[in-house]
Amino acid sequence: MNPQDIFCPNIDCPARGQIGKGNIGIHSQKEKRYLCHECGQTFTTTKGTIFYRLRSDPQILMQVIVLLANGCPIQAIVHAFGLDERTVKDWWQRAGKHCQKVHEQKVERAQLDLQQVQADEIKVKTFLGTVWMALAIMVSTRLWLGGAVSPHRDLELIQVLAHKIRNLALCRPLLLAVDGLVSYVTAFRQAFRTAQPRRKGERGRPQLISWPNIAMVQMVKQRLDGQLNISRRIVQGSETMVKLLIQKTQGTGSINTAFIERFNATFRQRLNCLARRTRTLARKVQTLETGMYVVGCLYNFCHPHHSLRLMLSVGRFGHRWVQRTPAIAAGLTDHIWTPAELFDFRIPPTRWQPPSQRGRRSLATQILVQKWCS
Repeated sequence: MNPQDIFCPNIDCPARGQIGKGNIGIHSQKEKRYLCHECGQTFTTTKGTIFYRLRSDPQILMQVIVLLANGCPIQAIVHAFGLDERTVKDWWQRAGKHCQKVHEQKVERAQLDLQQVQADEIKVKTFLGTVWMALAIMVSTRLWLGGAVSPHRDLELIQVLAHKIRNLALCRPLLLAVDGLVSYVTAFRQAFRTAQPRRKGERGRPQLISWPNIAMVQMVKQRLDGQLNISRRIVQGSETMVKLLIQKTQGTGSINTAFIERFNATFRQRLNCLARRTRTLARKVQTLETGMYVVGCLYNFCHPHHSLRLMLSVGRFGHRWVQRTPAIAAGLTDHIWTPAELFDFRIPPTRWQPPSQRGRRSLATQILVQKWCS
């Protein structure tokens, strides 16, 4: 137990979410509980993880989640471990909620020079009908940027995905590669706009200005008379800019959506309910969202990508390969995470802010502000 690496999770504590401030102490070694000297509350070491209030063996939980995230059916796990099916589903939902928070904390709050982003949708068959899962990937680092699930393949689904890409993108030259769905063009043009600053006293809604240096290409596939015809279109941006961004992110090649299509194949391989011919169809949209975040986080932080490895010279004539995950290539972390580290990752709450009030603050509030907000 190391109090220096732990923060107070109490939402009413002024020291919440802050590490290394000296306010955390050990309350009980036997019960594995910490004590916050600022608010006086005690909490267990598993607070904020998927192991919180878990009576089963944590090692079995991790093994079950990793197997589910690699395409193993639930019934096989039930027979192999002797567990109840409801228990396995509860663990899966718990892991999905935790991985969603990790993704929002580590990926969606980052600011990245994306350079090229490819987006596509996966058609999923469920017991209630067809559901669409839209995904996006950063080509240069293979980083999964996020996704959205909807019963309809419409503009609203693409707008959710475009909004997530827009929030983590820096205003740099960017190439957006998609398929022939018209909603992509409308959604991306609406998302990549910034409100123009208004003058003092000016009334009315501010004018929205489109981002400069945004290129958009489409790869349209049509099957006519048994033959597959592929046409490549430049919807926005110059041909010189498109070639430069492709060369910078891919090295060689032309307009394509190969990277997101390979990523879709990875999702179909690792989620049993996404297989094209399977008898284990998903029953709820929430099940697809859970699997999306679990597989996505394991892909970003725990699984090294072969194309991202670097050659490191060792000695005079030798060398070795350094394995990297998409999160390492994007600068979000400095090492390969283990599944235990992912599931044990604690999301710090937002920093405490003094309550807004009229007049002068009390002496006690001023002391808290000086101590925890400086």
